[in-house]
Amino acid sequence: MRVLFVCLGNICRSPSAEAVFRALVAERGHSSIIQTDSAGTGAWHVGNPPDERAQLVGRQYGYEMSDLRARQVMSEDFQEFDFILAMDNSNYRNLKRMRPDAGRAQLAMMMAFAGRPNEEVPDPYYGDLSDYETVFDMLKPAAEGLLDHILNEMKHD
Repeated sequence: MRVLFVCLGNICRSPSAEAVFRALVAERGHSSIIQTDSAGTGAWHVGNPPDERAQLVGRQYGYEMSDLRARQVMSEDFQEFDFILAMDNSNYRNLKRMRPDAGRAQLAMMMAFAGRPNEEVPDPYYGDLSDYETVFDMLKPAAEGLLDHILNEMKHD
């Protein structure tokens, strides 16, 4: 099972979501069957590590993401991943436009897995550390819901 988290530049929200989700996957002992990645719909930060503020707050929350590097979403991602999770409506719409006809990945909003399908994970880039804390606080219940959903789906396959 492969899961891709997507935001605009892949330096704040999507690497944070990946870090939260992969820590949860590891904690529950599913790292051998669930792989994670993150990407951006834009290419501005390709090759860069996550934003320093995201890394700082992530470490405070117990998540390490210094190993991650930004990349842009590619058409192959829609074939190679089982789930692609958008952080906001704009990126969700971009992903729907980018999706090739043969794309098999399930496309969804991240917060749908926290029971809040119409809510966006706000972009903290122009904010302060409290905005990054808000993002991590939102991502944890969404990651838990996503993992429960995936494990349930795998049981029924």
